[in-house]
Amino acid sequence: MSPPSKLGARIPVLNAYIRNHGRAPTLEEICALFGVRSKNTAAAMARGFVKAGVLGRTATGRLTAARAPAATLRLLGSVTAGFPSPAEEALLDTISLDEYLLKRPEATFMLRVEGDSMVEAGILPGDVVLVERGRQPRNGDIVIACVDGEWTMKYFYTDAKGVRLEPANRKYQTIRPKRTLAVEGVVGSVIRKLK
Repeated sequence: MSPPSKLGARIPVLNAYIRNHGRAPTLEEICALFGVRSKNTAAAMARGFVKAGVLGRTATGRLTAARAPAATLRLLGSVTAGFPSPAEEALLDTISLDEYLLKRPEATFMLRVEGDSMVEAGILPGDVVLVERGRQPRNGDIVIACVDGEWTMKYFYTDAKGVRLEPANRKYQTIRPKRTLAVEGVVGSVIRKLK
């Protein structure tokens, strides 16, 4: 698993701005948003956002939001995953997937899962995890961490010996940091697209 890029970490902040203001920021606003002084730096950041598909440009070169705002979907009821039961369709509510999945969009990034060390937690290769930065991990949380220079996703625990990272697959061993440990964020959601 590779570390989140600076651009990847900035995208949720940019998306939050677009959601709150209904438009893309200007170069001056990019400076303020990311704490940079130079418009040249802001322009370089904007080019990165355009290349990543988060921002677009009009024919005159003005920045625009490349993506439509998140759709609001109708919640029509619930379904039994066990024995069949009679169901009635009734509009219960509407849900925005952004609001449902993201507590702090500005601090959230996504990673695609590689490997099978978390399969017993229901996290499979090819899944996408939503990771929240700045949240203090608690025992039992699934975290993204850099351990002795290597990135991994594991259960986080502390005990008398310190921090241990536990896989959710019996084929893998517990990891205890030998030199360094940096927890990048806590996994909040898993997204799997069915075929």
